[in-house]
Amino acid sequence: MITALILDFDGLIVDTESPALQSWQIVYAEHGQEIDLEVWQGALGTNHGFDALAHLIGLAEAADPARGEELRARGPEILSRRQQIKAELSAAQPLLPGVTELLDQADAAGLPCAVASSSGRGWVEGWLRRHAIIGRFVCVRTADDVAYTKPAPDLFLAAAAGLGRAPAACLVFEDSPNGILAATAAGCPVVAVPGAVTARLALPPAGLRLPRLDAMPLAEIIAAVA
Repeated sequence: MITALILDFDGLIVDTESPALQSWQIVYAEHGQEIDLEVWQGALGTNHGFDALAHLIGLAEAADPARGEELRARGPEILSRRQQIKAELSAAQPLLPGVTELLDQADAAGLPCAVASSSGRGWVEGWLRRHAIIGRFVCVRTADDVAYTKPAPDLFLAAAAGLGRAPAACLVFEDSPNGILAATAAGCPVVAVPGAVTARLALPPAGLRLPRLDAMPLAEIIAAVA
């Protein structure tokens, strides 16, 4: 029986995944390189996957070892530049369709909600406050709360514990392959809701796949997954 909901953040509540990729594409272009989704997708939904900075340095080094060393020395500066671009692009992103409606339906049904994200707490809670929805969640679990982020199950286990529910009673909404794998490993039922970036990827099996959060009423989603 479903008695609580757990939502991913990046790409599900706000499309920060498009800015995440676009910001790296801008930084790569500034250094005469390119990066596309096929290469970058290992970074989706986790903080210990593909290392975009190391890849950029490797590309530069292959063409000119001295250039590679220069970029390695400038690593913190490059990361700061990329984060600034990502934040600026993300600021233009609204809540994704259906977020407010889903939270309203959860409230009406007496189902507490949590967020489980591989991003840092400052990033996640900052945007939740900006969009005035942080109070809609009983708990927020981020990379700062666990030893391993997605695809490890730790974040969803931590969120379920924060909700006071067994993982099997927590319906997870996820957009990324790593997130779906993590929720499944935690023993949570999963609804896949691919976003602008992850819709272009093959996703692992989920109990239900929706094009957007408001594609079905929550009661019907729960019935379909159950």
